[in-house]
Amino acid sequence: MSLSDQVHEDFPGTLPFGARLAAAMDEHGPLCVGIDPHPGLLQTWGLADDAAGLREFSLRVVEALGGRVAAVKPQSAFFERHGSAGVAVLEETLAALRAADTLCVLDVKRGDIGSTMTGYAQAYLADGAPLAADAITLSPYLGVGSLAPAVALAQATGRGLFVLGLTSNPEGPSVQHARDDEGRSVAGVVVAAVAGLNAAARSAGTLGSVGLVVGATTGDAVSRLGLDLAASNAPLLAPGVGAQGAGAAELEQVFGRARTQVLASTSRGVLRAGPQAADLQRAAQEATASAVSALRG
Repeated sequence: MSLSDQVHEDFPGTLPFGARLAAAMDEHGPLCVGIDPHPGLLQTWGLADDAAGLREFSLRVVEALGGRVAAVKPQSAFFERHGSAGVAVLEETLAALRAADTLCVLDVKRGDIGSTMTGYAQAYLADGAPLAADAITLSPYLGVGSLAPAVALAQATGRGLFVLGLTSNPEGPSVQHARDDEGRSVAGVVVAAVAGLNAAARSAGTLGSVGLVVGATTGDAVSRLGLDLAASNAPLLAPGVGAQGAGAAELEQVFGRARTQVLASTSRGVLRAGPQAADLQRAAQEATASAVSALRG
């Protein structure tokens, strides 16, 4: 019996996202593969840049990688650009991932206030919602407290969140490195808030269900800003591993003793190997081996 099967047998439908993710990373390796069907990739695969091409692309990825990687991360923007037909494909893709018993992190980066944030939470985190995922990405830049409706619903349904913490885009530092009158960086406030949300899981000895997005190519920013990622007990979704430049040395610099919490995220590094399933599987296996060596070696 696989670890995943054992988890489902012992805790049918009740295990929090953090514990399910930890089990999936132990079983399959700490890799998350994105589904990013941008026009160039569709063309490379010989598919039209329309809803039909989008559907073929996405379901091929799920068929090839479902049950073989820790998580899959559809990027909502590339579905939304096709309008209602694209959103329908996203719903079908999410359903296919559920059927494949593969954790889905839906990359939507939502962030709002009050009833609007509640609406977003119900769209992606409520049981039975057509767009429900195992976890979603959130933006905290209207204040971490504004995410409370999503936090509450995720906790109630056993789902997870990944809050933007420290990103590697050039514009990120102007916001995330900024400090308040008490000398706290914006990133530090976000990390501290997430640590508080994961305190109960830490006491129970399990990985928290509220994660952070931390770019693997952010260099010494974590140490300069005094961020204690290990103490956050957060799963750390890390874009930039492997093909984008982050190897073992860079991961040690960014994550240090929090490396075992890292879920390495890759998209084009695997997807460009398609469209054949065997080629996608081989690329994912190589990326997984690289992530295991860098993060758990």
